Parts: sequence; C-alpha cells; structure tokens
Amino acid sequence: MIKQRFDFPSRLRLKKPIQFKSVFDLPTRSTDKYFTVLARKNELDFPRLGLAIAKKNIKNSTDRNKIKRMIRESFRTEQHLLGAIDFVVLTRYQTGDVTVDRLKVSLKKHWQNLQRKCVLY
Repeated sequence: MIKQRFDFPSRLRLKKPIQFKSVFDLPTRSTDKYFTVLARKNELDFPRLGLAIAKKNIKNSTDRNKIKRMIRESFRTEQHLLGAIDFVVLTRYQTGDVTVDRLKVSLKKHWQNLQRKCVLY
C-alpha cells in the first residue's frame, strides 16, 4: 500500500510576488461569504497555496493567525486530491465571526469546485 504524506513543505507554498501575480492575472475564481479563492493551473506536478489575509477584514492578529493555520490545515489534508493548481485564498469581511468548522466546510467546497473548474480549462 502506498502511504500518502500529509506534510506541508516549503515547495507547496507560493512565496514570491511573481508566483502570486501569475494567479492574480488569470484566475479561476470561487467565492462565498467567507473566502474568495483564486486558482490557476501550474506547470508542476503538485498544488501550491498562497494566503492573502487582510488586516482590514480580520482586525485581531490572533484571529488572523488562527484562520491562516486552519486554511493551511485544510489545504494540507486535501492536497492529494487537488492536482497541479496554484491557489490564493483571500478572506472576506465576515470570516472572523464564524466557527472554524463552518470555515473548513466552506474551504472544502472551494477546493472541490476549483479543482473541477481547472481540469476543464
């Protein structure tokens, strides 16, 4: 049996501005009242994640950090189903007032929706 790794190494992160810019230039988009998730196919054989968590939307730094950890955790557990796609997650103004479980459900829908859309393009 092949054992899947659920780690989140540095290569799975968008770090440089040019990497973010490529996603922002021609994104496939999925939006609800908590997140806007942008996606774009990449030339690699694994998905990558970038976060853009605005202080304007989530004032408290501990809440921002909690949401970032939750987004990374959701991505980490779903990465094997996502394919070669770059994702950028943006928070919306209502994100800070919701339970973590509801946010996880929201993100799972975004991952599935964008994975399906990016396969078509």
